[in-house]
Amino acid sequence: MLAWMNREALSLTLATGKATYWSRSRSSLWIKGETSGSSQEVVSIDYDCDGDAILLKVHQTAGACHTGERSCFHNSLAKEVRAN
Repeated sequence: MLAWMNREALSLTLATGKATYWSRSRSSLWIKGETSGSSQEVVSIDYDCDGDAILLKVHQTAGACHTGERSCFHNSLAKEVRAN
């Protein structure tokens, strides 16, 4: 899944071990699984070479996507892409 974090969400994630995100639509923090039961226990956090993106590795209970799918990336744009 892809989600936003602000400083507070990252701080809470580090402090609690529970994936906490920033909802841009609600302008509020949300802990993954707090209402759905589909929680994310953080295993590790890595950041990219520019320091402007992070990757959470988590233990996921149930589906990560709000549709119930394991991942939010379950729709294929192209099954096979060939290089020229």
